[in-house]
Amino acid sequence: MRAVQVVRLEGPSAVELVDIEEPKRGNDQVLIEVGVAGVTFPDVLLTRGDYQIKPDLPFAPGSEVAGIVRSAPSGVGVHPGARVAAFTGFGGFAELAVADRPAVFPLPDSVSLATGASLPMNYFTVHFALTRRGGLRSGETVLVHGAAGGVGAAATQLASVLGARVIAVVSSEAKAAVARTAGAADVILAEGFLDAVKDLTGGRGVDIVVDPVGGDRFTDSLRSLAPEGRMLVVGFAGGQIPTVKVNRLLLNNLDVVGVGWGAFWLRRVGYLQEQWADLLPLVDSGQLAPVVSSRYPLEQAAAAMAELDERRAVGQVLLTVK
Repeated sequence: MRAVQVVRLEGPSAVELVDIEEPKRGNDQVLIEVGVAGVTFPDVLLTRGDYQIKPDLPFAPGSEVAGIVRSAPSGVGVHPGARVAAFTGFGGFAELAVADRPAVFPLPDSVSLATGASLPMNYFTVHFALTRRGGLRSGETVLVHGAAGGVGAAATQLASVLGARVIAVVSSEAKAAVARTAGAADVILAEGFLDAVKDLTGGRGVDIVVDPVGGDRFTDSLRSLAPEGRMLVVGFAGGQIPTVKVNRLLLNNLDVVGVGWGAFWLRRVGYLQEQWADLLPLVDSGQLAPVVSSRYPLEQAAAAMAELDERRAVGQVLLTVK
């Protein structure tokens, strides 16, 4: 079968389209004919060896897919021929991929494979962030950094659907339209965002900050929180891991909350199906509709990952496999 593999830890350019043996399904796994694969920022980090998980070379990246079940163990809720989305961990950039049974999710006919492949990483992460870690309540105000990216657009959309007012932060005017499409009530530029937040909230600040970026804007994000606000640390796409002066937390009773979705569900695998049960009605009704920025054929996986690496991506990037 065709697959994209990382052959050197030199970034997106060091991936190759190769012909390899088909994967073998384990007893508690589902074998999927991949139609569409989602491209995420961890895939980019993996190409340099900068992710916390470091598989041996060569390996196929790709953690989220949608396609058709080729084979599955009995009694798992999916059968050969069924349409599914899945979280694979690795190996999704290929014609066939395996996923553990708890990480496979039936797709109704009303939901496209492109939508299905856009859900398992970004939407599950922000669902965990907003509902479990952030305790989002309807009527609250949420500030989302990187709101035109995959995680940011998903957070903007889900927070809006859950009844929040969303203030989206983007790096340029060109990316503002994506944040508005995702449901942002207000869109502001990263440069000078603190003053803009104060103006938009009458000086009060926001209840939650969703930050997949990190870097030098972290301190101003804390300053933008209202009393008892929550700072959700999702990632560090900006490269720099910030530090916190804890006296800032004391003065306004602020929380800095880690969002380690993978670390959580790996110890409680049934949580994935709980999340799917929450998200699927919103997807099926059209309330959650991933914003897709671009689609590439499998052989152009390097270009797809470079789009994320160079911060050109807006919304979700996909690979069309079949």
